[in-house]
Amino acid sequence: MISLKHIKLLQLSFLCLLTFTLLLHTTLSYIPFTAVVVRLLSTHLHLSVFLSICILLSIFYGLKTRPNPVFLLNYACYKPPPHRKCSYDVAESFVRRNQHFTQQTLEFMRNIYLKSGLGDETYAPPFIFGEDSTPTLKCAIQEAQEGIFSSIDALLSKTLIDPLSIDIVIVTSGSFSPSPSLSSLIVNRYNLKPDVKTYNLSGMGCSSGVLSIDFAARVLRSSRKVQNALVVITESITLNWYCGDNRSMLVTNCIFRVGCAAAMLTNNPSRRRVAKMELLDTLRTHHGADDRSYRAAFQEEDKKGYTGVALTKDLIRVAGVNLSEHITILAPRVLPLSQLVYYAYSVVMAAVTRGESKPAMPDFTTAFEHMCVHTGGKAVIQQVARVLRLSDEVTEPARMSLNRFGNTSCSLVFYELAYFEAKKRVKKGDKMWMIAFGTGFKVGSLVWKWLQNSAQEFDNPWNDCIQNYPLNAW
Repeated sequence: MISLKHIKLLQLSFLCLLTFTLLLHTTLSYIPFTAVVVRLLSTHLHLSVFLSICILLSIFYGLKTRPNPVFLLNYACYKPPPHRKCSYDVAESFVRRNQHFTQQTLEFMRNIYLKSGLGDETYAPPFIFGEDSTPTLKCAIQEAQEGIFSSIDALLSKTLIDPLSIDIVIVTSGSFSPSPSLSSLIVNRYNLKPDVKTYNLSGMGCSSGVLSIDFAARVLRSSRKVQNALVVITESITLNWYCGDNRSMLVTNCIFRVGCAAAMLTNNPSRRRVAKMELLDTLRTHHGADDRSYRAAFQEEDKKGYTGVALTKDLIRVAGVNLSEHITILAPRVLPLSQLVYYAYSVVMAAVTRGESKPAMPDFTTAFEHMCVHTGGKAVIQQVARVLRLSDEVTEPARMSLNRFGNTSCSLVFYELAYFEAKKRVKKGDKMWMIAFGTGFKVGSLVWKWLQNSAQEFDNPWNDCIQNYPLNAW
């Protein structure tokens, strides 16, 4: 079957061949190009009409089939109330009340927490502060509702989008999938129209925030209608609380915190003037064919039957290897020519010297003014910085987001985005790279172009503390 890609290739080939033939005839006959066109029209009328129709049809078809632009109108990040702050003392008090943990387990979690890069103002789910302190389905739904409703309410108030104008709803939650679904929860709450298209994404871990934006963009680009897509990026960590003594599963208790984000995307060209950013490119790679990558972060039961997500010792190595494979695909699409030549030269030299010299890592700061690096944890940020050779200045938003909000799973890059805006570092025309990892093992990238200067809005989660950042003690 001939695909759309093949048809466009044939169109381009036809136009290039026709132009080349006319230019070659002009060069060899010393006849001006315009004279060649006039002679063709006068002596070969039928052929000229046929060629003209083909060219017009090709141009028309190209214009009709080109992908729609995708714009981010705005986004909102959930900031829980102050009484949900999870300081070191709150975390210590909670785990000591939990009778499942031994003294050795408590010491292990304390050491992980102190080395995690998290500060004293992250937020925990409701069950942490309850009298029973038991993670129930009711608590998980409460956590999800608080984040989702707060984010969507703020987003709708900023974009002035009528809920009935929402055509697509995409909700991503890595490991929480209740019934009815979270998208049904949104449809019910905001009385969305009956023909709204809803999608629920799960099981993709921290990468799903980036991947859900990619999915929304693909749907919007393929549609010939003007549409608005609501993307809700959340995670309910209540039911992921682990009560056993497997150390690889205990890490999630120490670094994951409450977070949620909502974003409104559209393919309406008339909204460009009010949109924050335009999505230029996306890339998603899946490395699950490799067993170590597949098992790097894995949900399973321990020997006592407690369910948890095991973060293996291979995780940091896997992140580095798969990141390198991912940027090998991304680099030719985003890097300037000088960096591509430099990289190609280093690859050739590595081959000539039979491995004595290694291929050089391109400088991605030449392609992007800003980067939202995956905030999976202190070690993950350090690994990304090492692989990409990024300075502390570039990774500052990631490190500060980890300190202030912890690992909020799939919404983490949007808290970094809010950091840039709170610092007023973004200018119109700047390019931004978002990159995130997830279980499976998946890597996702978004390439944005800013259409407005950054603005610190009323709901920015950094409003009350941005003057204290960046911190030096990290």
